[in-house]
Amino acid sequence: MKIRGIKMFSKTTFQELSSKYNEPDWLINERLEAFNLIEKLLLPKMQQFKYSDWPLTVNNDFALEQSALKISDNSELEENKVICQDIFEASKQYPELVQKYLNSVSHFNEDKLLAYNTAFMNNGLFLYIPDNVEIQEPIEIELVQNSMSKSALISHIVIVVGKNSKAKFIQHLSTVGHEKNLANLVVEVQAVAGSNVEFSSLDEMEENTTLYFNRRANLARDAHIEWNVAFMNDCNTVGDLASELLGEGSYAYSKAIAITTGNQKVAVNNRVINRGPHSTGLINQRGVLLEDSRLIFNGIGQIVHGAHGSKADQQNRVLMMSDTAQGDANPLLLIDENDVIAAHAASVGPVDPIQMNYLMSRGIPYAQAERMVIHGFLDPVLGAIPKGKVKDRMLAILERKLINGQRSYYKNKK
Repeated sequence: MKIRGIKMFSKTTFQELSSKYNEPDWLINERLEAFNLIEKLLLPKMQQFKYSDWPLTVNNDFALEQSALKISDNSELEENKVICQDIFEASKQYPELVQKYLNSVSHFNEDKLLAYNTAFMNNGLFLYIPDNVEIQEPIEIELVQNSMSKSALISHIVIVVGKNSKAKFIQHLSTVGHEKNLANLVVEVQAVAGSNVEFSSLDEMEENTTLYFNRRANLARDAHIEWNVAFMNDCNTVGDLASELLGEGSYAYSKAIAITTGNQKVAVNNRVINRGPHSTGLINQRGVLLEDSRLIFNGIGQIVHGAHGSKADQQNRVLMMSDTAQGDANPLLLIDENDVIAAHAASVGPVDPIQMNYLMSRGIPYAQAERMVIHGFLDPVLGAIPKGKVKDRMLAILERKLINGQRSYYKNKK
C-alpha cells in the first residue's frame, strides 16, 4: 500500500524539516530509516477484522510540526529528579537516555504503522523515574488533536520506571475541531526490576479521526503494571495493548473497556506474553455496543516454553444494547509449557435480566436500571482510575453515550 498525499521525502527533506527544531542527528537518521521501511512492511494483524482501506498513512500537506502537550503540575517530580518533558526537548538535554529507550519496547521495523509513527512523530513525552522513587500523586498529561485544520497527530510516549520505583500515569486524549485526520499513538513502558506502574487512559477522539494506537510494556523481574484504558472514542479505532513479562515474578493486569456508537468500528488486541517463570498475566475486557457499531475484543494470553509456574487468565465480555450492532469476544490461549495455570472466559449477550428485575422491583425505572447495571459491568476499569477530573469526564461521557444509545434504540423500536 502506497502512502498517498505525502510528498516524496528524502534524507535532505528530513534534515531540513528536523533542523527547524534542532533535532539530533541520531533522531533524524532513525526517522529516515523508519520512513524507508513504511511501504515494505505490512499492517499489524487484527484477527477477524479488516482495516486496510482506513486512512492511517494518509495526510495532505504533512509537516513535522511539533505540537505541545499539557503536563499537570506535580512538585514531586522535581524533588525526586524525575525527567518529565516534551520528547524533542528531552532528546536534546538527555540524548543518551532518549536514544536508549525510544523504540526499545515497540520497534519501528515490526509493522507499517510503527514505522510511520517514528518517521513522522510530531508529539511526545519522555518520562524517566530514577531508582527507589515513589510518586504519590498521579502524573497527568493531556493530549489534544487540533482538527480545526488538516493535521495528523503522531504521538510517542516513553515511560521508564526505575528499580523499585512506583508511579501512576493518567493520559487524556481528545480532539478540537471536525476535520478528517489520522492519529497514530504509541506508548512504551519500561518497568525495571521491582517497579510498579499504573497506566490509565481516557480516549475520546472525535468521529472524523481515524485512530491507531500501540501501548506496550516490558516488565523485568518482579515488576508490576496495571493498564486501565477506557475507549470512549467516537471514531474508528484499531490497535494493540500488550505486556511482555520478561522477568521472573513479573505481573501484568490489562483492563480495557469500550463503548461503541453509531457506525463506529473498533478492534483491540489485548495481549500478555509470559516469558519469565512464575509470572502472572491477566486480561479483563468489557464492551458495550450501541446502535450500528461493531466491536472486536481479541484477548491473547501466551505462556512460552521456560515460563514454568506462570499464570494466564482472561475475561472478554460484551453487552449488546442494539439488535443491529455486531460484537465479538475472542479469547486465545497459546501454552507451550507444563506446570502452569491458564483459563479464559468469553460472553456476548444482553444485560442480565435478573439484575434488571432486582433493580426495577425497587422502583427504579427501566432505562436508569439498565445504565446502573452497565456501570457495574464496567467497574473493573471505572473503579481503578484515580479520582479527579479525568475520571469525572469519563463518567460523564459514559452516561451521555448510554442515554443517547437508549433513545436511539427506543426510537427505532417504535
